[in-house]
Amino acid sequence: MLLTETISVVIDSQKETSSRQDPGIRRDDLHQIKLYGSFVLVVLGVRRSGKSTFLKQLLKERYQNPLLLNLEDPRLSGFELEDFLRLDTLVKERAYEAMAFDEIQIVENWESYIRSKQEESLSILVTGSNASLLDSDFGTKLTGRYLIKEVFPFSYIEFLTISKEHPSADSMEQYLELGGFPEYLKTRNEEVLYRLMDDIIYRDIAVRYGIKQHKILRQLATYLISNSSKLYSLNNLKNVLGIRSVRSVADYVSYFENSYLICSVPKFSFSIKKQIVNPRKVYCIDTGLASVNSLSLSKDLGRKLENIIFLHLRRKERSIYYYSEKHECDFIVVRKEDPVLAIQVCYHLTQNNLDRELNGLHTAMSELQIPEGIIVTFDQEDTIEFKNKKIKVYPAWKYLMDELQ
Repeated sequence: MLLTETISVVIDSQKETSSRQDPGIRRDDLHQIKLYGSFVLVVLGVRRSGKSTFLKQLLKERYQNPLLLNLEDPRLSGFELEDFLRLDTLVKERAYEAMAFDEIQIVENWESYIRSKQEESLSILVTGSNASLLDSDFGTKLTGRYLIKEVFPFSYIEFLTISKEHPSADSMEQYLELGGFPEYLKTRNEEVLYRLMDDIIYRDIAVRYGIKQHKILRQLATYLISNSSKLYSLNNLKNVLGIRSVRSVADYVSYFENSYLICSVPKFSFSIKKQIVNPRKVYCIDTGLASVNSLSLSKDLGRKLENIIFLHLRRKERSIYYYSEKHECDFIVVRKEDPVLAIQVCYHLTQNNLDRELNGLHTAMSELQIPEGIIVTFDQEDTIEFKNKKIKVYPAWKYLMDELQ
């Protein structure tokens, strides 16, 4: 239990500290956020991706007198459900019009408090570093009255802003190597990404789920990000790393996904069973993080480019698949159960790989009746007529700019 005075001091101290900090570059999608009455905004994303900054920017633009409380503050250690009642006293005294909680999952049964506040006229915003935040009773207790906003490391456009670079092949090459974590881009100190990897594995996963086999967990995470843009199966991971059971591997992979360290992409099929049993493709949340902590990815520019294109799609799309039948296609985007876009990623088109890339794209478009298909390369641009279909070829730096505009 904490004293009301302690909570008050922490609120004032955090506000003072925040006022002296760099507000950061304005996130591209800030304007897209819509807040509705009693709906709670849940901001999710990987650790250190800028969720707190996003929240501060949103509060500053939308509210005159908001409360922002970071529950990871050591001075709030031991914050319990009952302490929210003491916080309520301060909320009424200071007439806050919005309440925002950073890393709220630290407080057990926090959902009950948030549910009770929905009936008041306050806007409520919360952040968390784990997608399983919504696997609790949260959704049930809020009866569906919540909106989700995922925050990712910087996009290419945001990278250009913070790096003061222009759209070009040169800046694209930098982005492939450095990725988009804000602190790393400011310091260029690889220790930032080493520490981040450790924090995700140990603080967000091992501690949260009570896992004692830290070495196995770290080895599996390293193996997966070292094989970004490649296929994996749970059974293969079990055998390669000597893990006792497929179930343990499945649990570990889900923990990595929930903490936003990796994303898995299933094979496209109209059969859910086939989606489940087929190997998946793995992508890391950031190419810089993968390069620094990887055993093999650092020089494979083709896989990095594919990872970057996936992350670009994932910022906007929820249903992304790969296609593999007679030929292969890297990405199939599905909206409302209909495949709408096929994308092939190839670092550099040559006479040796052109037919393979075109056949993969054409087959996916034809078999799935997809109206649009494109190829994204590092720096090539073209329009190709292939088997009665017009295929656009974009350099990555231009594709990432055009898509957001």
